[in-house]
Amino acid sequence: MLLAADVGNTNVVFALFDGAEIKARWRITTDPRRTGDEYAVWLLQLMALQGFDRAAVDQVVVGTVVPRALHNLTVLAEQYFHVTPIVAGQGKGDWGFVVDVEEPHSLGADRALNAIAVHESHPGDVIVVDFGTATTFDFIDYSGAYKGGIIAPGLNLSLDALVGATAKLPRIAIEVPADDSVLGRTTEDQMLIGVFWGYVAMIEGLIERMRRQIGRPAKVIATGGLAVLFDGKTDLFDQVEPDLTLHGLRLLAQRAIA
Repeated sequence: MLLAADVGNTNVVFALFDGAEIKARWRITTDPRRTGDEYAVWLLQLMALQGFDRAAVDQVVVGTVVPRALHNLTVLAEQYFHVTPIVAGQGKGDWGFVVDVEEPHSLGADRALNAIAVHESHPGDVIVVDFGTATTFDFIDYSGAYKGGIIAPGLNLSLDALVGATAKLPRIAIEVPADDSVLGRTTEDQMLIGVFWGYVAMIEGLIERMRRQIGRPAKVIATGGLAVLFDGKTDLFDQVEPDLTLHGLRLLAQRAIA
């Protein structure tokens, strides 16, 4: 079985693959100081609770946008699963596609992994919108090449900035507004409308501008933890695939041993 670790700025997501199927997933807050031993205590207990034997794991792949976390995840793989991990973007985990931008080395692992996964399942031109700590918009062309994109503040970052820079606005939970009205009757309603529908307007506007520049029809695939929040509230998404990055890790691992 394959153990994949997707290290984001906010969370680390571990997924256990049997072939192309995700059998289990676990999430923990990203902390570069967390040791390999600490990961093991947490992860091995969760695996055992769900009936998985660590001896069944014969491959580990790691994709990270937090470089300081890599060493301790390597320790986890080597000491507790007795395998050398494949690291996304390095050595056997080289991307294997063209990164057609001015600074190819600066492309985040999560965005590269999304490109691998989306080209595998959606031949043709594709825009990937990834709702994470930041919200990213990436264009992968029909050849599988990464052609550029956009980085915008994530939804929670936008809300944190709003609350942190004001004296009286309360912290609210991110959720879909109760109705489609954009005239809030309370402070909390007005904040939610501004954050949620303002974000929808940003998404729609940026995707429209990207499509005009691309000049060809392009599918739009949404991923990331908050993608489902916007599903059904805009007609721009052709599909929502929350596990796109994890499947990119799986495909990278398969290619590394082929």
